[in-house]
Amino acid sequence: MNIGDKAPELLGKDQDGNEIKVSDYKGKKIVLYFYPKDSTPGCTSQACNLRDNYELMLKRGYVVIGVSVQDEKSHKRFIEKNNLPFPLIADVDKTLNEAFGVYGEKKMCGRTYMGTYRTTFIIDENGVIEQIFTPKQIKVKEHAEQIFAAAE
Repeated sequence: MNIGDKAPELLGKDQDGNEIKVSDYKGKKIVLYFYPKDSTPGCTSQACNLRDNYELMLKRGYVVIGVSVQDEKSHKRFIEKNNLPFPLIADVDKTLNEAFGVYGEKKMCGRTYMGTYRTTFIIDENGVIEQIFTPKQIKVKEHAEQIFAAAE
């Protein structure tokens, strides 16, 4: 997916099995953030930064939706442990990761494996991607601030 592309209508199912659709958020901007794994240090820092700024995000017309390949049970634990106020899509079959082009080969500590690239898409009020934060751009402890700064 690139800037200017229309996001897929059906994004997936959240931690409670509810379908999440772009049209559910008509008139709001969606912060759709893909992260590698529940309860890892970087992913927890990013989720907590978005949580801590969630009320301000809502006031500015944003909703937040997280996506990773863990299942609903893992997402529920992650939400409860960190008191997250936003839904997490359980993309276990990697459909959404692949549609957005954020799943592929990664390297860490000399090993190669498949995983999710930490990426955030800002989807405008009409379901069109207006901005993309790439893995190299994202600062997990300041991500909400990055989103606000980019909007100005």
